[in-house]
Amino acid sequence: MKSSRIEELKRQRQIEIRPKKSQLPFFFFLISICIVFYLYLFGSNKIYSIIWAIGILIGITMQRSGFCFVASFRDPVMVGSTSLFRAVIIGLMISTVGFGIFQYITISNIPNYLIDDIPGQIFPVGINTMIGAILFGIGMVIAGGCASGTLIRIGEGHVMQIVVLVGFVIGTVLGAGHFGFWDKLIISSSKTIYIPQYMGFLPTIIIQILVLGILYILAGWYDRKNSIMNL
Repeated sequence: MKSSRIEELKRQRQIEIRPKKSQLPFFFFLISICIVFYLYLFGSNKIYSIIWAIGILIGITMQRSGFCFVASFRDPVMVGSTSLFRAVIIGLMISTVGFGIFQYITISNIPNYLIDDIPGQIFPVGINTMIGAILFGIGMVIAGGCASGTLIRIGEGHVMQIVVLVGFVIGTVLGAGHFGFWDKLIISSSKTIYIPQYMGFLPTIIIQILVLGILYILAGWYDRKNSIMNL
């Protein structure tokens, strides 16, 4: 193709591409709403205001980092990249240490503590866990995002994710309404396993950190071998 023809195509392309509208007015509008709502919460309930501020900061961090649980498990298969998967592993390492210390401090003065005394969400593990994980895994891949990814994309203006959010709400309502049935059928008969009860806090944390560390190393090796970014 002649250079004159290439230049003509470039000019046509530049004409077709419309300049993007400035997003600053929307930014300042939303920031103003967030600040006003924060001040309202600060005056009525300081705890809520702190939660509101932390939620905003977490949302900004997740949006800027492109964090998504779906992508963390999908990308290794689709494009060979494990960067988000390794980010999830690092998050699990940090939460393992943090929750371990918090739980230990909370129940260290209770000699014969019960599961209900332990802070956190500790539930029975059984076939219900496996079925739920498979269903949720399939659903979030079809939907193109997990809960956090869906909220991030809605904030970015992806209208189709609103449909996913509606599905989340409907599924949550139906799940809550039928939870009693499934609890009697499967969940209540499953065993609740809390590993520190059997091994102690320190060995449990060390073993989990080691396992996560090995997974992190393997994920890095897999990324170097398979990521399309390295081709």
